[in-house]
Amino acid sequence: MDTTIHLKRTNVLKGTATLLPASKSINNRALIINALAGSKSEIQNMSDANDVQLMLRLVNSKDETIDVEDAGTTMRFLTAYFSITNQHKVLTGTSRMKERPIGILVNALRSLGATIDYIEKDGYPPLKLSGFAGQKTDTIKIRGDVSSQFISALMMVAPILPKGLTLELEGKIGSRPYIEMTASIMKHFGVSSDFKDNKVIVAPQKYIPAPFTVESDWSGASYWFAFAALAEKAEIYLPKLYLESLQGDSVIVKIMEQLGVQASMENSLLKLTKKESVKELHWDFTHCPDLGQTVAVVCAAKGIKGYFTGLESLRIKETDRIAALQNELQKIGGNLVEVDAAHWTLIPSSSLPDKAFFNTYKDHRMAMAFAPLATLMNVEIEKPEVVRKSYPNFWNDLKEFGLV
Repeated sequence: MDTTIHLKRTNVLKGTATLLPASKSINNRALIINALAGSKSEIQNMSDANDVQLMLRLVNSKDETIDVEDAGTTMRFLTAYFSITNQHKVLTGTSRMKERPIGILVNALRSLGATIDYIEKDGYPPLKLSGFAGQKTDTIKIRGDVSSQFISALMMVAPILPKGLTLELEGKIGSRPYIEMTASIMKHFGVSSDFKDNKVIVAPQKYIPAPFTVESDWSGASYWFAFAALAEKAEIYLPKLYLESLQGDSVIVKIMEQLGVQASMENSLLKLTKKESVKELHWDFTHCPDLGQTVAVVCAAKGIKGYFTGLESLRIKETDRIAALQNELQKIGGNLVEVDAAHWTLIPSSSLPDKAFFNTYKDHRMAMAFAPLATLMNVEIEKPEVVRKSYPNFWNDLKEFGLV
């Protein structure tokens, strides 16, 4: 693909995003659990996102060296899976992956009885996994505010431990819906768990193979809500989405109601149309951090002041998303001001340029969050291929709306 992509200003949008991907969060959990159940289940509506295709290829790989590329979920889930199933592996990834902390998960797995060594830098990949000596404890204390993927990784392997596992989550719990999603998918495969207050309890049990269908990705859908919010006129249809969803990012419906988007079901499709928007938005992104970039861009472009909390985890994603947002929002006259460690104020633009060029920082969500500005200006985005991580056909869907 070209090193940049040009999006033509198009302020009337009507059509269906037919290539919206399946949820990679659900898909990757289902692939790990299916492997723990003997890889006997048929998983339908499999995502074509690179993160999922990597997991599909790697979870049953016999290779000693496992390269997860830039897939954080894949790194975390496979670290737990290979460790507890007593597989000897080296797990590595891109240079950015080697900057993403994994010490909390490694410490938890070591306390359970796994032998794990850091190959380069303490607390970070690459890792050398040298087997599982047998369960040493049935209770682990783990911070709840760093990554729900650490917690989900431990939950999924918990039932195959001889004593099961109790996780005591310390402090603020981030991304709670993702923990609940993990519990729900485990239940689909026959394993019950108890998640109350700050404790997750999983007794020793067996996973039971079962057919499973993956729903569409609400994170991917959020960009279409942004297009609807910013367009002059919009009638956008999204397939295989359910208002009663396992995904925490389905909260985009409530957020975008305030930002000028009406969502309703019509003939099994989710229909997005326009409505009045608020003057300012107050939102806590603790349980839906992946929506932060999308919402910030919409607010900046619509002149809506934002008061945000719960963005802390954006610092350790594919890039430092806080810094990236601050850089790119300035190009349209907006800014994301860090008031203190837990509070941000979104300063909206007072006037928008006719065209803008945006950097993506090797981050799929940066590319897709800024693309909806093409409803208001001509947009150029660098390295458009980054979307392969979660929504490989994003630009093809935009082409159907006349934006490319």
